[in-house]
Amino acid sequence: MFSNAFNEKSTMANLMAKMLWEIRAVHFRPEEPYKLASGMMSPVYIDCRKLISYPRIRSAVMDFAAATVLAEAGFEQFDCVAGGETAGIPFAAFLAERLSLPMIYVRKKPKGHGRNAQIEGEMKEGARVLVIEDLTTAGGSMFTFIDAIRQAGGIVDHGMALFYYGIFEAAEARFANGKVNLHYIATWREVLAVARQQSLFSSEKLTSVEAFLDDPLAWSAAHGGVSELPVS
Repeated sequence: MFSNAFNEKSTMANLMAKMLWEIRAVHFRPEEPYKLASGMMSPVYIDCRKLISYPRIRSAVMDFAAATVLAEAGFEQFDCVAGGETAGIPFAAFLAERLSLPMIYVRKKPKGHGRNAQIEGEMKEGARVLVIEDLTTAGGSMFTFIDAIRQAGGIVDHGMALFYYGIFEAAEARFANGKVNLHYIATWREVLAVARQQSLFSSEKLTSVEAFLDDPLAWSAAHGGVSELPVS
């Protein structure tokens, strides 16, 4: 299923970064920063949901995801794949198909009627669950789903993010404290590297983005956003 090139982590990261640029999923806007859900101001924004609309790119990215999980976690470590509402759901379906595993999905909170379910699909007590999201910033939303699965009797030792910001110490602390190994394909560093290689923006704009990646919370505070992220 996977070529040797696809099994090389740096190659996969570089190729995914190029794919994200190709489908215009990446946005650099230092002059008018984006405000993220955390309250942080950011000169960069990425829309990984666009991947679902590009079948060839989507297929390659899911091959990368499967190769990453198998190489880093093992071949017989999971009983099902879980996607979080909403962006993680299609990617959970794609990855479950690749790994020949059942799929479930997890709501942000119980739906409030009927069975009041938060987890949809069948998850047996003690099932080993791989949680996937399209992207992870500091891990907060992923742990909403991980906590729900654990409370329902599932075991979560691994998470998969197609794209990982890779710039927050808070994220590393959250996953370490939560005892979850995070696997991912690409980060902002690979995306920035491709932008430099292909001269997609002025050097001034790329330098501003790099300053954000080097110290995101200081950059945020200097542009009217929060200066710290909570760790739970």
